[in-house]
Amino acid sequence: MRTVSIPTDLTRDEAVQLQRELAPRVEREDRLDELRYVAGVDVSASRFTSEGRAAVVVLAWPDLSVVEVARADRQLTLPYIPGLLSFREAPVILAAMEALATRPDLLFIDGHGIAHPRRLGIAAHLGVLLDLPSIGVAKSVLCGEYAALADEVGARSELIDWGQVIGMALRTRRNANPIFVSTGHRVSMPTAVKLVEACLRGYRLPEPTRLAHNHAKLAVTPPPTAQDATEYGASREVRWDINSA
Repeated sequence: MRTVSIPTDLTRDEAVQLQRELAPRVEREDRLDELRYVAGVDVSASRFTSEGRAAVVVLAWPDLSVVEVARADRQLTLPYIPGLLSFREAPVILAAMEALATRPDLLFIDGHGIAHPRRLGIAAHLGVLLDLPSIGVAKSVLCGEYAALADEVGARSELIDWGQVIGMALRTRRNANPIFVSTGHRVSMPTAVKLVEACLRGYRLPEPTRLAHNHAKLAVTPPPTAQDATEYGASREVRWDINSA
């Protein structure tokens, strides 16, 4: 895999500015090679500590049989801030991807692509850094609005922000909340939706991100002591100036 990195020593303002600089590099039209392997990407973070685990599951296309699983464990040195997820989770994802022996032709990433206030969610950010086609598959909305969906598989509604279509709300299972599909990089919106639908196997999530989610699960960690919580909170503030914006 191509070796890339993402800075983790930025202030909030610097991170936002970097997103604005990278967003124009996102390609919103199809530029895909022949699909042989696709990969699902997800990160699990402990509720009580800074521990994080990324999993990348490579699947053969189109039967979605598992070819390879790579994991990486890292301390997540930055706090969770809506809209800046990639600066928290991308380093551990990249560590897992560097361990792959099989290069995927397409990434399905748990998170948003261009369905993001600055049009550079984690799926778009990673797609640009790795120069790989990518699709954002999110479980909740970060920005934008959509019309109510019928309770039937395949029902959909455009996700719209400031008059721009940035994603698609897609019902993948009856009596379940929709997922939110968006272009990450080098994949158009219609193709992204079509590919996600091709990966459905009766669950709410498409098979690549569902399997990545399962492989990324962390063991249950007991709640920290008051001292642990204080130390973790202090380290987060030192490492990321969340009051700088």
